[in-house]
Amino acid sequence: MREALFVKQNSKKWQHYDSMPQANPDEVANQFIEITNDLAYSKTFYPNSKTTAYLNGLASKLHQAVYKNKKEKSNRFIHFWKTELPLIFLQHRKQVFYALAFFLVSCAIGALSAKYDDTFVRLIMGDAYVNMTNENIAKGDPFGVYKQRNELMMFLQIGSNNIFVALYTFVLGIIFSFGSIVSLFRNGIMLGSFQYFFFSKGLGFQSVLVIWIHGTLEISAIVLAGAAGLVLGNSLLFPKTYTRMASVLKGAKDGLKIVIGLIPIFIVAAFFESFVTRHTEMPVWLSALILLSSAAFIIWYIFIYPIKIYHNKQREHVREN
Repeated sequence: MREALFVKQNSKKWQHYDSMPQANPDEVANQFIEITNDLAYSKTFYPNSKTTAYLNGLASKLHQAVYKNKKEKSNRFIHFWKTELPLIFLQHRKQVFYALAFFLVSCAIGALSAKYDDTFVRLIMGDAYVNMTNENIAKGDPFGVYKQRNELMMFLQIGSNNIFVALYTFVLGIIFSFGSIVSLFRNGIMLGSFQYFFFSKGLGFQSVLVIWIHGTLEISAIVLAGAAGLVLGNSLLFPKTYTRMASVLKGAKDGLKIVIGLIPIFIVAAFFESFVTRHTEMPVWLSALILLSSAAFIIWYIFIYPIKIYHNKQREHVREN
């Protein structure tokens, strides 16, 4: 590889590490390993270049940071949610947008398929569910399905199932990202056809107010699990300057952190679905408040807050130097 291409592929990463070393010892150690790998490559092929000199200085800087932060902080758990996870979302924001795009397209396909094929909803949701929902609509309680089971048992079953789906979607990413895309596509088709079914019955607005009380968090978390799978799959497909094994290990680590970070979201979503959604008679303003608050939290934590953390760390680094 020519030196110019090597620099072009990695310059943004180097500048990022140079301007904002992570306070978390694990992140600093990971940065140090990556830079030493790049330094070894540069020493092999461009031993007397300015690139090698720059990487050598950056490696020394990170080496000092590793030992400066060697002692683990007592608030490691808090640091993960407050800083580490948001920065992972920022680092892999492209995968988040790709996952969201795949999911929205599949939702549209599901809705259009349901519109032009009367049997499609039954194919996707099953005859038993459709028949039961039609019976509930006839009784004047279209969302009675959420009232049939014990709240606690429903909470445990839904929470565990959603966490399993997230892990499954993530692990499928090892199939060159294609597996996670298929999982997103499947879930999107189901959601699109499911939502269209209620709109076709004249219950669209009501279904949004009821179902999306829990669906806002649940669906967002599934999309993010798909993004974690893309992180894993892309690390296998595009190792860049790393060995393929080192790239996959890094991708698996980042992806798994995302999935672990989704667990509280799934738990809250399961709580809403089990204990709150069943109260279909609640005021419109309360239902809207819950789902809009959930949407605001997702947008803030995934897209806005990470940028704020990044800029704060940059300013702290400037003051320290």
